Amino acid sequence: MKKTSNFGGKPGKFHYAAASVLAMFGLTTQPAQAQVTLDVIGPHEYELPVGFKPFNVFVQYAAFNDSDTAYDDGGHKVDVGNTQTLVGLSKYVRFWTPESHPGIGVAYEIIVPEISVRSTDGSGGYVGGIGDPLTGPAVWFKPADGVTLGLQSFFQIPIGATDVSDRKWKNLSSLFWDWRATDSLGITGNLGVVWQGENAAGFTPGLTYHMNHRLGFRLGKLVEPFLGADAETTEAHDGAPKAWAVDGGIGVMLHTFANQSITLRYSSTFDARNHADNDSVNVKYAYVW
Repeated sequence: MKKTSNFGGKPGKFHYAAASVLAMFGLTTQPAQAQVTLDVIGPHEYELPVGFKPFNVFVQYAAFNDSDTAYDDGGHKVDVGNTQTLVGLSKYVRFWTPESHPGIGVAYEIIVPEISVRSTDGSGGYVGGIGDPLTGPAVWFKPADGVTLGLQSFFQIPIGATDVSDRKWKNLSSLFWDWRATDSLGITGNLGVVWQGENAAGFTPGLTYHMNHRLGFRLGKLVEPFLGADAETTEAHDGAPKAWAVDGGIGVMLHTFANQSITLRYSSTFDARNHADNDSVNVKYAYVW
């Protein structure tokens, strides 16, 4: 049953939606956030080499969400206003292997969010701009053929545009893995935690724990359909209630060229509490050189 609510009181529905969309990459974890943290990953996200010459990767992620509902504390869907959100993440990564340890891979990433939130109820409301950038390293090794295990940690710096920054320092750290079970079948995923500092109003969110999985089966050289599962829970803290969500998705990865790929995915919320209802179309483009 769908109820009508401002879902959170003092901020208007549009401002709630503008804040909630930042959660796409852990950009915020408010009690009623949008997509699950790190749900942008694709089916080969952590299939990484060791013992290689340095190379570069540019990735552009984008997510369009047209949902106007959220889950309240009782699991009911409530109306939070008619908005359309478009979030992009532009990522540059430098990869290398230390000469002294050729069995280890290392990467350093810089990620810049681009955010647009528009009201579709006729009010003309709009916020947008460059979000708070993220930066940090990743390191991994291969304990067996076809298996990758690693650790990544990103700091988010609160210097984005005023309308799309919540002015909090954050750290996103996670373990990640990839297993190529056969030449066609593979699973990639992560398990992580998000820490957030105090914002300008004195509010400090609880820790957020998340996991993301992609199961893909490659059909020939070009097409790889896959399933996605994403979940997270945020601790109750500083007056904010506990929040959680379980999302699922289906997509396809197109291996267009040897050094490029395009990934398309639809994602939706199965169940949640104090969390926005995910109804998003997601795109990922990767270029290697």
